[in-house]
Amino acid sequence: MTSPSAPPGIATTPTAARAAPTPGSARRGGRWSGIGLMLGSGLSNQSGAAVAALAFPVLGPAGVVAVRQWVAAAVLGATARPRLRGFTAAQWRPVLALAVVFAAMNLSLYTAIGRIGLGLAVTLEFLGPLTVALAGSRRRTDLWAASAAAVAVAVLARPTPSTDYLGISLALLAAACWACYILCNRVVGARLPGMEGPAAAALVSGVLYLPVGGWALWQHPPTAASLGCALAAGVLSSVVPFASDLLALRRVPPHLFGVFMSVNPVLAALIGLAVLGQHLDAASWLAVAVIVTADAVVVSLAHRRVPGGAAAPADA
Repeated sequence: MTSPSAPPGIATTPTAARAAPTPGSARRGGRWSGIGLMLGSGLSNQSGAAVAALAFPVLGPAGVVAVRQWVAAAVLGATARPRLRGFTAAQWRPVLALAVVFAAMNLSLYTAIGRIGLGLAVTLEFLGPLTVALAGSRRRTDLWAASAAAVAVAVLARPTPSTDYLGISLALLAAACWACYILCNRVVGARLPGMEGPAAAALVSGVLYLPVGGWALWQHPPTAASLGCALAAGVLSSVVPFASDLLALRRVPPHLFGVFMSVNPVLAALIGLAVLGQHLDAASWLAVAVIVTADAVVVSLAHRRVPGGAAAPADA
């Protein structure tokens, strides 16, 4: 999307015309600002997960996820203002499915982060969108990417005395939930306008977490610091990425957005190291790089396969 050469109401004199950016430079500037927004979104999202992990010893993953869900529900509900009373049964069904998937995805991911670390959990979770992007593909490059990702998962889950198989299983459950989230979102987007569907799903998910969060917070009384971390996690992992992604998608094509998302496991591993002191060995770093590369390749090729060069559906 390019900007007008001069704002409305300002005369375009010869001097102003010479100083105004060309459409090409405006487009490049918009793309660079979009890349900055995507990087900020990824850093905010993974920083939010790291801050959430700081509250796990007091609130537990369920308590932190409940607070995050409530923050997301409040923000999306206030932003989109879905007209819930006007929803039909055909609209409510995918919304309810999306709400359940949303709740299960965050709980399984945060529990996995508490057990196996941020970098490993987020990397395994990214197998969800990768699987959706690969589904039905017979392209040889995609098959190679899938094989490489499978080998990388085997490396990440290789048996060692300290291997946490439950944590790995929960991260893979989060991946399955993310795949379902993508599929449900497609149906919701087709049946409801704008952000009404995701906002309604966030509200339902927040209601579902009222008993879960109430029980978790009663069992683990929050301190001011832990509650602050949970609230910060909700803002950093829900509010900031939501706004940044919307702005970024106005500046970059969807396929570039999907490819850039692939860097999130690397950001998660680096933030896990810097904030939480979680170290990955050389083999795990290599496996993370393989999965990130496989995801980027598959999303790029999916874009090229769309007739006319249009962006592929947001599989990532």
